[in-house]
Amino acid sequence: MKNRCFPRSRMLPTRAKFIQPTSILARHSSGFALNTNREEALSVPRGPTRRYWFRFDERRRCARSTGESSKAGWTANLRIMFVFAVIRCCILALPARAQQQPKPEDPEDEKQIGLWLDQGISADLSANNSLELEFHERLDEGASNLYEYFVQGGVGFRLRPWFTLIPIYRYQRYPGNPAIAYENRLQLNLTLSTSRGPWRFTLRTLIEGRFPDNLPASGRLRFRPGVDYTLPFRMARRPVIVVNNEFFIVPGYNPFANGGSSYTQNRFQVGVRFPIADSFSVRPYYLLQSVNLPTGWDTNEIVGISLAFKVPRKAP
Repeated sequence: MKNRCFPRSRMLPTRAKFIQPTSILARHSSGFALNTNREEALSVPRGPTRRYWFRFDERRRCARSTGESSKAGWTANLRIMFVFAVIRCCILALPARAQQQPKPEDPEDEKQIGLWLDQGISADLSANNSLELEFHERLDEGASNLYEYFVQGGVGFRLRPWFTLIPIYRYQRYPGNPAIAYENRLQLNLTLSTSRGPWRFTLRTLIEGRFPDNLPASGRLRFRPGVDYTLPFRMARRPVIVVNNEFFIVPGYNPFANGGSSYTQNRFQVGVRFPIADSFSVRPYYLLQSVNLPTGWDTNEIVGISLAFKVPRKAP
């Protein structure tokens, strides 16, 4: 095997050593002259031996080159091992990805023609505070399937004549849903309102946290601008036309199936509120619910009836 540090062309044999005897008369201590022979080497340059034929700096340079080549080999091996490790991880991740179940559809999505029933009770606690309770039942598939019902309650704070704040807790059930049985929600209702003659403009912002029974929690924003118009009838209690549109925005993680956008739902509503008495009113309405699903937007029609009861505060 050839050695880079010891090439055959530079390995020269040692030159022969020529010895010439020289007679020198040396006087012994006894007085006799002795003829001694002393070996004198001719002034012929001695060639390098096989073991130490190159200089020290050459040996150091050769050792450095050998170490660098070994280090480069280890680096190449590590790179190859890293590439194989990455490929193996990707191959192992493919079955895990295939085993992931798709996200369930939002259980509050209505199917076909629906019927919504709403009952609300408001009881004054003080001049600017009130207790708010609501009960809701929702049927779909031609009003033949009760797919959702919930109850919620909170305390309303009228901080300004044009601003009302209501923290709310809601408990919601989904009978017959195989994926989700119930859901807890925390909501914060912020309502701005102003009146101009027969017109009343409102903007309700609902900040809610959703906590399904077996899914991660999520947050959602709901914006509902609307307008009420009191019809100019000659009646003691005149009917009011109510029109609003609600936008549903999920700014972060959404555990439910959607079309990939944070804009997940829209509800357009129009109805007429009929005051029956000072403490009771009925509002039939028509609603279009549009849901952003992975297959596209799905719109369904809903007919609803809302009943509102108001418990007046007793005079002290």
